[in-house]
Amino acid sequence: MDIENKKRLVVAFGDSLTVGFQSPTYDSPWYQETPYTDFLSQMLSNSFTFITKGISGELTEEMVGRFDSDVIAHRPDYVIILGGSNDLGWGIQPAMVMQNLNIMYKMARNNGITPIAVTVPSIRGYDPLIQPRKIVNDMIADTALSMNFPYVDMFTKSAEPETLRLAANYSNDGLHLSTEGYRLLADLLYNEVFAALQANSL
Repeated sequence: MDIENKKRLVVAFGDSLTVGFQSPTYDSPWYQETPYTDFLSQMLSNSFTFITKGISGELTEEMVGRFDSDVIAHRPDYVIILGGSNDLGWGIQPAMVMQNLNIMYKMARNNGITPIAVTVPSIRGYDPLIQPRKIVNDMIADTALSMNFPYVDMFTKSAEPETLRLAANYSNDGLHLSTEGYRLLADLLYNEVFAALQANSL
């Protein structure tokens, strides 16, 4: 069997934070995408293949609607699920966000796919949206622990400890991540999930 056939398949599933969207800045005025999977692919090229399935602006209910075609149809070994930021921006309650995330976690499990959850990053410039993120993220952590699948806490690792706002160096606009932010997410996933999975496959 050649090495390509030994690689495990991972689908990265979500909204603009999965697309790798970056808002233009004065220093970088052109639209660009730096998906975290690009960085993960560089670190794990011998062991994993990544498919990025993100749609900017998408709500978790819409993610549920395309989970079959964009995740299950590819028959991956793992799916990284990051969603909820847009829901909370539109005022959708954390419980409803979590209900949709739970549906996806269970759909993955029921099809032999291991879900990997990512907490919703914080925000900068609109403090009232920080607390709903904390509520959703606590539920994500509790669910991952109870269902025994991995998760990474992007919120805590990318927020200022004192204010809980998204740290300025990790975002160009207070909502989407910068290159440094997407690289941080890749590093978290590598260090806390994929390094061990890679070692177990050797």
